Amino acid sequence: MLALLGFTMIIVFTYLIMSKKMSPIVALMVIPLLFAVIGGFGKGVGDMMLEGLKQVAPSAAMLLFAILYFGVMIDAGLFDPLIKQLLKIVKGDPLKIVIGTALLSLLVALDGDGTTTYMITVSALLPLYKRLNMSPLVLTTVAMLSLSIMSSMTPWGGPATRAIVALHLDASEFFIPLLPTLIGGALWVVFTGYILGKKERRRLGAIDIEQFELKSSLAFAEDASLTSQEDITQPKKIWINLALTIALMVVLVSGIWSVSVLFMIGFALALMINYPKLEDQKERLMAHAGNALTVAALVFAAGIFTGILSGTKMVDEMASLLIHLVPDSLGSFLPTIVALTSMPFTFVMSNDAYYFGVLPIFAETAASYGIDPMEIARASVLGQPVHLLSPLVASTFLLVGMVGVDLGEHQRFAFKWAILTSLVLIVLATVTGALTLF
Repeated sequence: MLALLGFTMIIVFTYLIMSKKMSPIVALMVIPLLFAVIGGFGKGVGDMMLEGLKQVAPSAAMLLFAILYFGVMIDAGLFDPLIKQLLKIVKGDPLKIVIGTALLSLLVALDGDGTTTYMITVSALLPLYKRLNMSPLVLTTVAMLSLSIMSSMTPWGGPATRAIVALHLDASEFFIPLLPTLIGGALWVVFTGYILGKKERRRLGAIDIEQFELKSSLAFAEDASLTSQEDITQPKKIWINLALTIALMVVLVSGIWSVSVLFMIGFALALMINYPKLEDQKERLMAHAGNALTVAALVFAAGIFTGILSGTKMVDEMASLLIHLVPDSLGSFLPTIVALTSMPFTFVMSNDAYYFGVLPIFAETAASYGIDPMEIARASVLGQPVHLLSPLVASTFLLVGMVGVDLGEHQRFAFKWAILTSLVLIVLATVTGALTLF
């Protein structure tokens, strides 16, 4: 009963936000609350929601101040020299820009962190997309697919790390057979960028970049009326801003400080360095507050969703039902089944819930058929392109918030590409021997 209730809730929620009948922030709070009451959990639902809020609070703080920090850096013109060089290289060709997006995001995603990948890729390229009137959904899709390839299979990426730890595996044995799949997946992302770039080229044509006067783009705030663009650009402080940003990235990757605290301090320093006057600081804060608060609110709403999903045990019952639906006759195909089911599983639950709750059950079942748990672990990471579309992923809110698109729009545009990418990864892993077909 709980499993059916959970699946119905996911279907209703997905339909409402993708059809734009309800905003994501409202749906994330109202729909799970409604289904919890229907399931008879009305008395304890408040504690469940509070527990969910506690879990996402650090992520919300991090996203809030990360958006504010990069908003200030874009205002100050940190990325203008890079944009100028990109304009010279691509010569106004949308196809080259999208392929460049794929290459840049794949490179940045090597660190396995979604927050860093999105912040650097979007901060560097969104002004260029806006300048040439290109679809921001192309940027979000290509960046997401790049992250899904690099983060899912590298042993230092979140999904792979969880799979290795949960099943007590050797990182090298896990990763080396997946290398051909990772390389093939990266090439697939570049090919996807080529297809999307061709569509943008047909829509826009090659653009004469000389007609554009390059200025700092207020990527996070459409309303720049608070002050003139010339007043907020800080070209003389570009090297200080670059040094500060590099220092933040180094500390972020090293894990010395909490990411949320890191960006709070970074934002404070960025304001003081670039806009020492209190009135200017207030204007910059107001210019970016709308997008920053929207993203933070979405993350807190997602906390309510996950809190109810976990607290009512719906997610446990859903996982148990799906596992038991696999007939014994298909047991020898379990690696392929795990790879395919990882798409819906990781869409409806967090990586922690999947890799520490569901994956060990799959591995134990596979062992009874003589299947190495290593293959189950490799199979489990191949559905990550779909996972990154989930409203339960904090970095997804950062991506759509920075670009300024609706979560439902992003999901509708990227859904088929995410499914295709997962299927391509499964085929590649099977052909190269990382997975056995049966």
